[in-house]
Amino acid sequence: MSAWIQCEQLEGGITRLRINRPEAANALSQELLEALADKLQSIKEDGNTHVVILTAAGNRMFSAGADLKERAGMNEEEVIAAVAHIKETVNAVASLPQPVIGALNGSALGGGLELALACDIRIGAHESKYGLPETSLAIIPGAGGTQRLARLIGPGNAKNLIYTAEMLTGEQAHGLGLLEFCTSIERVEEEALAFAKKLGKNGPLALRQAKRAIDDGLETNIQAGLEIETKAYQKTVPTNDRLEGIRAFKEKRSPVYKGE
Repeated sequence: MSAWIQCEQLEGGITRLRINRPEAANALSQELLEALADKLQSIKEDGNTHVVILTAAGNRMFSAGADLKERAGMNEEEVIAAVAHIKETVNAVASLPQPVIGALNGSALGGGLELALACDIRIGAHESKYGLPETSLAIIPGAGGTQRLARLIGPGNAKNLIYTAEMLTGEQAHGLGLLEFCTSIERVEEEALAFAKKLGKNGPLALRQAKRAIDDGLETNIQAGLEIETKAYQKTVPTNDRLEGIRAFKEKRSPVYKGE
């Protein structure tokens, strides 16, 4: 089970998670979800991880979503529980305190796209496809797709994509803002790592508070959001990293942040 999720500690406080089930289009089986949830919990508690890259094995499919072969043997109650399990795991990605970069080295469909939507930044490929085809199966996205997609690309665009069950090309997904970056399939992981290293140069505690301020603020009105921002800013003030940033600026050198 653990082999389905590979975890690598890279230099600069970067942790890379890789879904490793390419023979099944990296489908999200229940056991795979359990393995992923375990890794996510470890990363959440790891003060040495400052940036997370979420990717998958192969270059054809980031994830096809739910394991439909597994789903076919379930009764109604088991289906409902299985979808809840996917949503719980997707939510665990979204709730990581560290920035999460989705290196989508292949198509992301259904629950696979919902997993990608939980990332902070998505890097995809021109050659890949992106979509939520659930209505073509007489169901709807059940792991956050209706909510996160609408917040990301607007309700009209989300309804168009979900109602029609049509796939987007990489260029189309980038144009709608579903992807922040779009490149060739061979360069997805390379660009994700480069972007992670760019983030790694900044204060790790500041990155966490910036993520919290943006994500929590989006769930409320502007006045409450501004208060969330103020509280998040205040948490960066007593840190050694803030003092290091000031010293480095005065000394005209690059800061060395330690997450303290």
